[in-house]
Formats: sequence, C-alpha cells, structure tokens
Amino acid sequence: MWRRTTSLSHFTQIATSSSSKFHRHLNIQPISLRLLQFSDADHGYGLITRSSSTAVEPASGAAKLGISGLDRVPAIGASADVIDATTLGARGVVDMARHYSRCYWELSKAKLSMLVVATSGAGYVLGSGSTVDLAGLCYTCAGTMMVAASANTLNQVFEVKNDAMMNRTMRRPLPSGRLTIPHAVTWAFSAGLAGTALLASKANLLAAGLGASNLFLYAFVYTPLKQIHPVNTWVGAVVGAIPPLMGWAAASGHISLNGWILPAALYFWQIPHFMALAYLCRDDYVAGGYKMISLADPSGRRTALVALRNCIYLIPLGYLAYDWGITSGWFCLESTLLALAISGTAVSFLLNRTKGTARRMFHASLLYLPVFMSGLMLHRIHNDDQHSLATENTMDNMVISHPTTTHNQETRKPDKVKHAKDNKVISRPPVAYASVAPFPFLPAPIYASS
Repeated sequence: MWRRTTSLSHFTQIATSSSSKFHRHLNIQPISLRLLQFSDADHGYGLITRSSSTAVEPASGAAKLGISGLDRVPAIGASADVIDATTLGARGVVDMARHYSRCYWELSKAKLSMLVVATSGAGYVLGSGSTVDLAGLCYTCAGTMMVAASANTLNQVFEVKNDAMMNRTMRRPLPSGRLTIPHAVTWAFSAGLAGTALLASKANLLAAGLGASNLFLYAFVYTPLKQIHPVNTWVGAVVGAIPPLMGWAAASGHISLNGWILPAALYFWQIPHFMALAYLCRDDYVAGGYKMISLADPSGRRTALVALRNCIYLIPLGYLAYDWGITSGWFCLESTLLALAISGTAVSFLLNRTKGTARRMFHASLLYLPVFMSGLMLHRIHNDDQHSLATENTMDNMVISHPTTTHNQETRKPDKVKHAKDNKVISRPPVAYASVAPFPFLPAPIYASS
C-alpha cells in the first residue's frame, strides 16, 4: 500500500512538472486557464473568468434575446480565449439583430403595411401617364411603408394593455415583454419622420401632408376611438382610403376626380371586411374592451346589413371608371361581376348568420381587393392627350393674359404664330352642372350649344 501511494505520488509529481514545463514553454500560467460557465436553467451563456472558483451569472441580455445554450468548449491558452470570445460575440450580435428585426416586423404589422404600400403604388401608377417614373414609384412606396410602420407601432403602444387581454394579440412584442415601450416609441417616431421627409423630398409636399395626416388620424383618432364608439370602423375605412390618394398626388402633383375611384373602392371594401372580422372575433374584442358594432348586435343582423349595403356600393365603381375614361369597358364588366360575387357572400351571411358564412365573406373580401386593383392596372387607359390638352390650354391662357408679349411674338415670327392659331383647339367651358341618370349624385357638365 505504501509503495502504491508512493508510486502514485511520484507519477503526480512527474505530470505536474511536465505540465509546468509545457505552460512555461507557451508562456501561460496555470491560474490563467478559463472555464466557460454554462447554465442549464436559463439556456444562456456566461462570461469567461480567470478562476474556476468565481462563477459569473449568465448575461440577462442573452436570456432576453432567447439565445440558445452553447456547447461546453474547453478553452486552453490565450489564443483559444480570443477565439471563443469572438465566436460568442458574433453569435450574440446575430441573435440580437434577429431579435430586433422580428420585433420591428411585428410592431410594423408588415403584412398590413405591404398592403397599404400596394394601394399607394397602384394610385401612383394610375396618376401617371403612359410612362411611370420607377424611381418616384420606389420612393413613394418606401415613404408609405415607413409612415404605415410608424402608425401601426403607435397603435400597439396605445393598446398594449388591451392586446395583453386578447388571445390573438398577447404574443406581440410589447405585451409579451420582448420590447420596451420607450424603444417602440423611438422606433415609431424615427420611421414616421423618415417616411414623411422622404415623401416631401422625393415626391411632393401634398403626398407628404397626406401621409402625415393619415398617421395622425390612425394613431391619435382611430386608435382611441376603438374603445369609445363603434364609429371607429368608418374612421378606419377613411384611413385605409388615403394611401391611393398619396400615390396619385405623388405622381401627378394634384388630386382630380379620376383619382377617387380606388380610394372609394377601398373605403367601401373595408366595411364588409371589418364586419366579418368583428363577428368572428367578438370574444376577443369583448376581452380587449373594444366598442364594435357586432358587440351590440347579438343576432348579427345589423352587422350583416351594414356589410351588404357597402358591398352594393362597390357595384357602380367599374361603370364610373369606364365612364370617366380611366379604364376600358372590360374592367366595367369584370368589376361588376366581382362586386356581385362579394355581395352574394354578404347575402349568404345575412340569411344564415354563422361563423362559417362570416368567414366566407371575409375570404371573399381578401380576394376582392387584389383582383380589383389588378384589373384596374390591366385595363387602364393612358390619358396623355388630356394632360397635353390641359397644358396647351394653360399656355394659351398665359399668352392671352400678356397681349404685349403676343404682339412682339407676332412681329418677330408671324408664320409660326399664325400656324399655332390655325391648329389651336378651342375648348368650351361648361355653363352648368346637372345630374344624370342612373346616378343622380354624379355631376355631369352641360355645354352651351354652338
């Protein structure tokens, strides 16, 4: 026994002396060996320490970011320490970027914001002539996306307590605690200011003003109104109808009568869309404390009637687009059939008020909007002749208002002035406006007889 202990002690001394020579050769002290602390409870990673007796708790930031546990990696030497620290730092940066990207995506309601961008882009194309400025279109869509993201973020900031009580919203970044409210407010104001500035600098002040007004209307009027009165649904429909006007204003610099077709479609479309959603999510809206028309309508009859009425309002839009020279006659036919289809689902919901028929109307509303906008883009008619005529009439008025300039031009270049007068298009201003069947609310110009 004494011999075995002596031999074991001798073996330990040899191993220790060999280890000391090895560490002396690498210029490493035994006490400088690092140990990587690992926590199974938090599934995080700890910091590198100089002594195995001093443990460091896992970083709280890593636990918040949801970083998965790392494998135990034995670190030997200073070079290994640097490699491990670099690896852990790079992984932490990647996980942090992924975390905040997901939070910003959810705060911005990216899918809804992309739908808003699509309607704004469609308005830009409709407001353009035969040539669409792609750079201007991209700037308008980017500015609209930032403004929409800001509005949606502020909406979640104001409704954080309500979202925490609803099953479909309690996992959002703010109710779940993945992000703080000051951080979300900073993100909202940064995105809103950047989007408005982009629209003002790359489009025009009219588009920027519409964007800023829509942000204010959504965040500071519609959002608090949801907990006060059911009229919030109609205010929200106005909010959804403004982005196409932003696109039209960004492309043309003004808002004309023709630019109201797509906003009108969006306004009337949103009512049956929201009515179906409010009927399907009545329990959630009750838990969240929201005032919806479906909550004061136990039978669902009033909700169905409101949805059907606004579906019927969609029927004449195709005719108006054709009559005003925006699209060809094919769109008139397609739009009418599409409106009749969604009206049929509303009739079905009225006759049989169940979640199944409400869900069918909701799915029909999801299909209606992209098909309507696609048809509007496909069958649109370029109005370059109207733009050139308006420009020519403006130039003629400028010439008439300056007789001295006209006389000088006739004196210098009589042949060109005479040729311009011969080719001049004389437009008759309307002397009155009257209604025309079958739409008595539509003004029609009456011209004086020649």
